[in-house]
Amino acid sequence: MKSIILTATLLAATSTAAFAYSPDARMRAQQDRIESGRESGEITWREGVKLRRQQAEIMRTEANMRADGHLSRGERRTLRHMQDDASRNIAVK
Repeated sequence: MKSIILTATLLAATSTAAFAYSPDARMRAQQDRIESGRESGEITWREGVKLRRQQAEIMRTEANMRADGHLSRGERRTLRHMQDDASRNIAVK
C-alpha cells in the first residue's frame, strides 16, 4: 500500500514539474545563466553578446511559429533543439 502511494506521489510530482517547466521558463533560466556567467566573469562581454543574440533569435523564431495561434509538435521540437544548442553554448563558455 505504501509503495502505491509513494509511486502515485512521485508520478504526480514529476508530471507537475515537467508541465511547469515551459519553453518560456527555460528561456528565462538560460538568460539567467548568461547573466550569472557575465557577473562571475566566466562569460566575456563578447560571448555574452553572442549568447544574447542567440536567445533573441530563438524568441523571434518562436514568435513567428506562434503567428498561427499555436505550436505544432514539429515546431516545439525545433524550438527545443534550438534551446538545447543554446544551453550547450552557455555551458561551454
